Amino acid sequence: MLILAFESSAKAASAALVKDGKLISQYSQCSGLTHSRTLLPMAEDMLKNAELKLADVDLIAVAHGPGSFTGIRIGVSMVKGLAWAAEKPCVGVSTLEALAWHGVAPGGYVCPVMDARRNQVYNAIFKIENGRPVRVSEDRPIALSELAEEIRSLNAPMFLVGDGAELTEKYLKEQGLACSIAPENLRWQSAWGVAMAAMDKEPGDADSLLPVYLRLSQAERERAERLAREAEAK
Repeated sequence: MLILAFESSAKAASAALVKDGKLISQYSQCSGLTHSRTLLPMAEDMLKNAELKLADVDLIAVAHGPGSFTGIRIGVSMVKGLAWAAEKPCVGVSTLEALAWHGVAPGGYVCPVMDARRNQVYNAIFKIENGRPVRVSEDRPIALSELAEEIRSLNAPMFLVGDGAELTEKYLKEQGLACSIAPENLRWQSAWGVAMAAMDKEPGDADSLLPVYLRLSQAERERAERLAREAEAK
């Protein structure tokens, strides 16, 4: 199965081609340009260089969250458009599960963390079994203090990946918890991880592909707080 995968949930964007679990090509860019300007040209160049066409692709996959609200919307919208136009199946996968694939080599427990601000991270914990990540917890926004207590109860070293790895490593070590941080080449989100996570997912169509934000945006939170204050004042 040939998978065309996209990752746009954070600052960097990437596209990858993976056939039967083997990476054919991956294109990453972290230039500061918006993902709406980079994702599609990256995919077009990658397919051309691999002497492939969109018609050759069996499945289109995308990280559908959590992560940057804007980045997720761009990635999901683009894949919906591609899938609809090319009449291809598509699937959304957890950004955190895709990141967990970066911990297959070291094994043990993998702790993907993405900075969610306010001393929180988007997180899920996985254990590597038989060369693939197995979920220990669901995706969630969680305070670093709560995550530390959960890790303490597992009593095992954690391999940290994701754009929140550095701040999480600092906090966990201050709490006396064993952890290691992935090297730069494994730390950040990648379309390869998206493709690997998509291999055992049930494909859908463009209509069924939706973003997963886990919590309200800042604007939505501020509006809810304002409405609550106004209701109390009445």
